[in-house]
Amino acid sequence: MAILPHHLSEVIMGVLLVVVLWFVIAKFVAPKFEEAYQLRRDAIEGGIERAEEAQRKAEAALQQYEEQLSGARAEAARIREDAKNEGATILSEMREQAQAESERIISQARTQLEAERTKVVTELRSEVGGLATSLAGRIVGESLDDDERARRTVDRFIADLESSSTTEGAVAGQS
Repeated sequence: MAILPHHLSEVIMGVLLVVVLWFVIAKFVAPKFEEAYQLRRDAIEGGIERAEEAQRKAEAALQQYEEQLSGARAEAARIREDAKNEGATILSEMREQAQAESERIISQARTQLEAERTKVVTELRSEVGGLATSLAGRIVGESLDDDERARRTVDRFIADLESSSTTEGAVAGQS
């Protein structure tokens, strides 16, 4: 049993219907599918191109960042070295200032000490002179009120004291 059309009109009508259906599909449906396919392909290709462009930009930005980072590291190393050198310079200057201040204080103390020593020696001479004059006057039995004679006597007495203290210091140093 075969399926064959019974009437020629059915065959003609079937062929005509297939041709009309093919024409409608080719004229209206296929272009819409083709347009949707083209849009989809463009979107995908555009997305790939945009992704590749973004990848290139990201690599360029990474390279620029790495260059800036290495520059910043070099700058930081230079700044540390400068700070170290400046610190050494400041330390050296502070030591020099401290040394100069120390020398100034020592010099001032020596000057003050020398002035006080001179003052004490002068006062001592005067006091010892008065005591020596009155003692000498008692021993000699005459008054030594004459200033010139009293001064010579005091000077001799002090010189004798100094020579005896120097001799004693030398003998004590030998012992």
